[in-house]
Amino acid sequence: MLKKQRTFWLGSQSPRRHQLVGYLGLTWYTAVAEVDEDIIDIPDPAQNVLARARLKGEALRQQLPLGEDDFLVTADTTVALRNELLNKPATAGEAREMLHRLQGRWHQVHTGMVVYHGRGGAVREDICTTDVLMRSYTDEEIEAYIATGDPFDKAGGYAIQHPVFQPVAGLTGCYLGVMGLSICRLGSLLKAMGVLLPMYQYEAIKTAHQEYPCAL
Repeated sequence: MLKKQRTFWLGSQSPRRHQLVGYLGLTWYTAVAEVDEDIIDIPDPAQNVLARARLKGEALRQQLPLGEDDFLVTADTTVALRNELLNKPATAGEAREMLHRLQGRWHQVHTGMVVYHGRGGAVREDICTTDVLMRSYTDEEIEAYIATGDPFDKAGGYAIQHPVFQPVAGLTGCYLGVMGLSICRLGSLLKAMGVLLPMYQYEAIKTAHQEYPCAL
């Protein structure tokens, strides 16, 4: 009897995470957890995102038709300035305030990841933390960036990969973690759970870091 092919699920509606998991050389299906993330009120930013990822994962693990050898990945990202969480801005005013506060300063980006093996199998978790230095952009640049609409689905109100705004001056950690999912860490979690990744994916992941050396 032929063994059932593994199915890989990404529990996220983020187009950036959809793009990033593609670098692993696997075929992914997507699903969105209908949960109230605001019930997570853990003050520690790193533990907060891990708890949010876990909340989404536990809900989807019961909802999806997971076979015993299928995998589900969930994640959550936040920006922290001196341990204060800066999540997605709801208004232009909130985006403007966040970008002014981050301007020319170091902060941390935390991404929590959870990998589930089947409905009742192993679970592995990880937190990717990257130190990020923002450049000294101008008020005019902030307004032009807000006008694009890009900040409103981004923690901290910015995307490191935005081709025009280009807000980041430097970082220590993982560029892809700042985008929303450290494929380096996720690949390691999957390998530890018995998933063999295609060899070509390593060069693809290196290229995806946009010449920022990954310190993980």
